[in-house]
Amino acid sequence: MKTHLNTLYITTQGSYLAKQGQTVQVRVDGKALGQLPLHNLEGIVCFGRVGCSPALLGACGEQGVAVSFLTERGRFLASVRGFSHGNVLVRRRQYRLADDPAIALDVSRRIVLAKVANSRTVLVRAARDAEADAARVADLERGSSRLAASVHELRGADTLDAVRGLEGEAATHYFGAFDALLSPSAAPEAFRFTGRSRQPPLDPINALISFLYTLVLHDARSACEAAGLDPCVGFLHADRPGKPSLALDVMEELRAYVADRLAFSLINRRQIAPEGFRRLDNGAVVMDDATRKTVLTAYQQRKRETVTHPFLGESTTVGMLPHLQALLMVRWIRGDLDAYPPFLWKG
Repeated sequence: MKTHLNTLYITTQGSYLAKQGQTVQVRVDGKALGQLPLHNLEGIVCFGRVGCSPALLGACGEQGVAVSFLTERGRFLASVRGFSHGNVLVRRRQYRLADDPAIALDVSRRIVLAKVANSRTVLVRAARDAEADAARVADLERGSSRLAASVHELRGADTLDAVRGLEGEAATHYFGAFDALLSPSAAPEAFRFTGRSRQPPLDPINALISFLYTLVLHDARSACEAAGLDPCVGFLHADRPGKPSLALDVMEELRAYVADRLAFSLINRRQIAPEGFRRLDNGAVVMDDATRKTVLTAYQQRKRETVTHPFLGESTTVGMLPHLQALLMVRWIRGDLDAYPPFLWKG
């Protein structure tokens, strides 16, 4: 078991990563800016024009360090990984279970139930913190009540399409309460949330949460690989070439707890400002380099926070949650558990 997730994020354009002994060295314009031991790393994420030496990529593959390449704006391009040491029997059983409609329905329902319940807990907790603002509390309580109804309806969903449909309805209710998560005294008008936009994000808050979702997905995909699972064969998300369906399944349970709470914390604490975002000619909104670095630093700090795992009953870090969920998925696939236990935040 890894003691903690440590990911190296490279955002400086024109950087070059090289192997120096048993370390990764970061160079810019031929000058070494720093280096880190490879054995301390779980992954390396490169944004934009960042190069890597073949020797480093080979060493990362041997040591299980995933190297991912994203555009400067955070869109995933490719990933370099070494040989998977996972048990082939686990993967073969994973494929059989994913092809069973009844099993896929059960796992998907559990994942979406956890996702909706965690989203509701975010709203409930925010309502407690905003007790002095009656209007915000009313909006948050209205949203949490609708999500509670969605949880009840999901328990009775008897088809995968029904689960996905209820997930979409719950997301509408959740995003409808997003604006109330913002502190009026701290959040500028530019951060007001008017609706979810993805490709491309059309306002600063959508750009922020989409970027954070990309980071969580990278960690979830690495966790699936490390546990010996095929990250492209999931239960809730449909199969599609190049789509990390299982990693997306794992991410659903963690979106609200890991990413959304961090996004609103960054805004409410004024750690980021509207000036850190710019609009492109096509209408897309992107972060500038300084804001991106602030978000990456905050995300790394978020992963170091401790939480008691609801199923295991043990203290762990937020950064370990994708790994723990992937390992619980393996235990269920092997038959050690009667059902897959998703991450359910108790708030």
